[in-house]
Amino acid sequence: MLAPRTTIIVNPHSQGGRLGKRWPELADTIGRAFPFDEAITKGPGDATKLAAEALKAGAERIVAIGGDGTVNEVVNGFFDAKTGTPIAPEASFGLIPFGTGGDFRRTFGLPLDTAEAAAVIAANHKKKIDVGKLRFVAGLGTSGAEAHRMFANIASFGVSGVVDRMVNASGKKFGKLSFVWNAARASWGYKNQRVQLTFDDDPKDRVEATINTVAVANGKFFGGAMKIAPDAEPDDGMFDVVVMGDLSFFDVVTKGRRVFKGAHIGMDEVSSRRAKIVDAEPIDPRAVVELDVDGEAPGRLPARFEILPAALWFVVPGGSG
Repeated sequence: MLAPRTTIIVNPHSQGGRLGKRWPELADTIGRAFPFDEAITKGPGDATKLAAEALKAGAERIVAIGGDGTVNEVVNGFFDAKTGTPIAPEASFGLIPFGTGGDFRRTFGLPLDTAEAAAVIAANHKKKIDVGKLRFVAGLGTSGAEAHRMFANIASFGVSGVVDRMVNASGKKFGKLSFVWNAARASWGYKNQRVQLTFDDDPKDRVEATINTVAVANGKFFGGAMKIAPDAEPDDGMFDVVVMGDLSFFDVVTKGRRVFKGAHIGMDEVSSRRAKIVDAEPIDPRAVVELDVDGEAPGRLPARFEILPAALWFVVPGGSG
């Protein structure tokens, strides 16, 4: 059987530029597993544009090589930005992990070894996964414009958005340590914020809360291996919404390790529930509550998170579907 017509989107800046340096060698390894065309990104937003162009030109499978930010951009290339309509509904998405955080791939157990990841792509075992659709305010200024973005893993807001902004500003020079260091810096100076959450467009299902972070989760992991939503399943048609409440810096230091094992669920300061739609806004309209979308920091609340069930074919290890 002929292999699907495949384009690999390459982010040469992944892992602080290591991917760009190693790409000729990695391309040779991948090419032994399946044939492909390559498209190299040059800057932010390129992966979305290149993925969309490849799909419109007839690509049947788009493979991202990079980290969570590259995953997010490539997934966005599968959809019309405003409507969420798929560009090529039968096309599939594949991932060869090569990034700093690597949270999306953890939910599916994708191998880190390039040859092993390429073998997963070549086997072409697919399942349909859900995708989140997000409407939010771009940037951090008071006059930001409405923006739209898709996400395959987790979108969150609160201190997580601040951490993302700091990590990305640091250039991720220290890999996973960048997440740990900047999480500590952000938590030290962060003042928990009051937000209003409304679920599934039901005005009776509205809560006000003082939050440190709220995760609207399709996958299980974010922030560099934190198992923030241990019960999330990316193909069940629902978000797992995890609210980290009024945690102090001391709480974060003493209890924060629980998040890496998913053991924070059940803590007094933590609540979780499921929903298909989440609307979030600050109680104080002047407050800036920053977003984290698959490891990027694109803007702030108010925001609307909406699940699109079974919206994307994803190539998974055999037996994972």
